[in-house]
Amino acid sequence: MSRYLLKFALCLLLAGFSAGAAAQVRAWLDRSSIRAGETATLNVEVVGRVGGAPDYAPLSANFELVGTSVDTRIEPGAQGMVARSRYSAVLRPLRSGRMSVPPLQVAGQRTAPVDLYVEPTPAAVPEEAVGASDVFIDAAPDDSSPYVQQAVGWVVRLYASTPVLGGKIDQPVPDGASLTKVGDDLQYERTANGQRYTVVERRFLLVPERSGPLTMPAAVFEGRVGTTLIEQLTGSGGDARRAVSRARTLQVRPVPADAPQPWLPLRSLTLSYRSTPQQLRVGNSASLTIEASVDGAGLAQMPELQLPPIDGVQVFADPVQADETFVGGRPRVKLTRKFSLVPSREGEVRLDGLRLDWWDVNARAARTATLPPLSWTVGQGIGGTQAAPTNPAVAAARGAGGKADAGTDAASAPIEAAATGGGAGAVHKGWAIAAVLFALLWLGTLVWALQLRAQPRLMAAAAPKAAAASAGAAPPASLALNLPALRELIDRGDFEHIASVLRGLAKPPAADDDELVERLADPTQRDAVQALRRARWGGGDGVDARNRLRAAFAQGPHWRQGAAQPPSPLPPLYPPGK
Repeated sequence: MSRYLLKFALCLLLAGFSAGAAAQVRAWLDRSSIRAGETATLNVEVVGRVGGAPDYAPLSANFELVGTSVDTRIEPGAQGMVARSRYSAVLRPLRSGRMSVPPLQVAGQRTAPVDLYVEPTPAAVPEEAVGASDVFIDAAPDDSSPYVQQAVGWVVRLYASTPVLGGKIDQPVPDGASLTKVGDDLQYERTANGQRYTVVERRFLLVPERSGPLTMPAAVFEGRVGTTLIEQLTGSGGDARRAVSRARTLQVRPVPADAPQPWLPLRSLTLSYRSTPQQLRVGNSASLTIEASVDGAGLAQMPELQLPPIDGVQVFADPVQADETFVGGRPRVKLTRKFSLVPSREGEVRLDGLRLDWWDVNARAARTATLPPLSWTVGQGIGGTQAAPTNPAVAAARGAGGKADAGTDAASAPIEAAATGGGAGAVHKGWAIAAVLFALLWLGTLVWALQLRAQPRLMAAAAPKAAAASAGAAPPASLALNLPALRELIDRGDFEHIASVLRGLAKPPAADDDELVERLADPTQRDAVQALRRARWGGGDGVDARNRLRAAFAQGPHWRQGAAQPPSPLPPLYPPGK
């Protein structure tokens, strides 16, 4: 009886967490593309309310509902504890082609439709399936003859016709290549040789480092399967199983002599403008957004998206936003980057189209992805502004994607809209803007007056700090080394941020990049930092710089013993990175 009372109390507690809050609902599929005979898992997440599974009835038109499950957790939220429930439904499509998972009713709301593509041809039967028992394992690349530094999708699939009670999958790393696990494991059903199997799919990113034969070690599964109903229900006992895949040899091709540099082997690359400004005004910020869709690479393999210089326009770049996926057995990534354009003079300005050279691994030919050029006639700024702001602190904040960028864009959007309007509407907008500016000036005057009143106390409090600074106060505290975070930063961060973190890891922090190089004891690390500087300032190879940094700082920086080296009397080769 106590167990039922505990469940009842838990339900009341969950209901109390979600009371008075509107539920948030979203739906997605574990895979956007499957083959005939396979299943896909539909996930519906409800945040802020417990109870009531989705109404799966609309699915019956195009799908067979294989099974459902639910997982509910209590997590801290902005307004206290909230309930997060995930409903999972395994779907088997009744036809092939493009279809849509219809909206479902749950928690008083409807989910958005989700697209799914079902390839009409079933997946090829693995060689390991011939004569196999109830469990076998298969491992295969998406390209058996890749190029050096080409991103290859390596997929390991465990097939089981009997429920697996526990175990592990091991894929050893080959010599002469890097192997990185991508995302979480997938689980679905597939038919092979007339037998239906549950498949656990584990995906890896394989990057060959040298040409010639590359032997991939066999993947191994060791675990237990349940052969009786009691074992399957309790998850205990079971029979031991061991399955080994075939070892495969890839023939890695060298970089072609006529390949463009930097070397970028892909299957496809398209560039597009997500948004472009209609007009530019002196001193006002306008946004331009570029998108790159890449098939056959991850973020770490891609060079940074950079605009060509624009005469008379300052360009501030936000950090790159990356959406990495794994489709069709290989990696894909969509890169989006926003640029803020601030003209410094009136007249005609032109942006030459962004150009990226790459190598088509399918056609074995050099390709170029380009964007069309853009041109504007820069008009006079609001209030007769003639010069763009040059505050270096604001520029640094904008380049780092800080709050200054968001604030400037938000403030400039209504001003630009008012400036482009016409007729009576524009006059009314002008009066509204004048009223807002007057209110801001009044608030500024009030803040200034309050600061004058507090100035004596502030100066008194700052006096000891100023004395300490004049006596040689300690520099800012060094950053703590976090190897996983450093590796993630090298793979995904922008070059300025990487350099800043490396300088901060020194004890005390390095004042600039020259001091950073002098204080590193490892010549390989010093060379990697120089490659980073060339990529930042000298038009160097960004992909090569990341590869050098990844290898050199795999175990963290190695510092010289003793005090920091004195600064060089020669002027720096690159602008100081502070």
